[in-house]
Formats: sequence, structure tokens, C-alpha cells
Amino acid sequence: MRLSRRTASLSLAVALVITLAYEAVPHARVPAGKQTAAEPFGAACRVRVTGSRVTAYCHNPYPVVDRVSLHVECARWWDIDTDSSPVEAWPALTVRLTGRCWKEVDEAWISHQRGS
Repeated sequence: MRLSRRTASLSLAVALVITLAYEAVPHARVPAGKQTAAEPFGAACRVRVTGSRVTAYCHNPYPVVDRVSLHVECARWWDIDTDSSPVEAWPALTVRLTGRCWKEVDEAWISHQRGS
């Protein structure tokens, strides 16, 4: 029995050393081509759930239009989940999105998409 415990401990120690040694090996560097910095994007959104109603306010501080959509997932299996149509949040503007369930809201979130 002692021999198998020592063998297991030794195997574990070897595995750890190999793993740590691999992480310490420098990885090949790939020359970066001409990279452009990505423009900041994405409206800041606040989502509030009050009972069965959802209200979201999205403010876009960036110069690119952000198309935001509200997604509401209802808690009851028979209650219909909803996805709003995209609303364009133009630069420096705040948009309001609303949704609801018949009963309780399980989750609500906002999706973002670059606008025109």
C-alpha cells in the first residue's frame, strides 16, 4: 500500500513540474501587422425590474451609433419571453426600452450591435 501512495505522490509531483515548466516556456511571438486601435463602442445601460415590468435606460457616450435591444426572460414556463426591436442610441443620447411578463421576470439584459 505504501508503494502505491509514494508512486501516486511522485506522479503528481512530476505532473505539476511538467505543467509549470510548460507555462514558463516563452511562446513564439508572431509579428503584429498593422493593427488599428478599436474605437470605443457600447452604450452604458441600466436595467430595472419592478414586479413584472422591465425598464432599461441606455446612454451612448461614444461617436458610433449603438443599436440596443432589450431581452426579457419570464420566470413561468407558460409566460412568453420577449426581445425588443433594436433601437438606435445615437452619440450622446439616452434611449428607454421597456418590456414585461405576465408574472415574474427571471432575467433581463441588453444586447449591442454597431449601427449605421
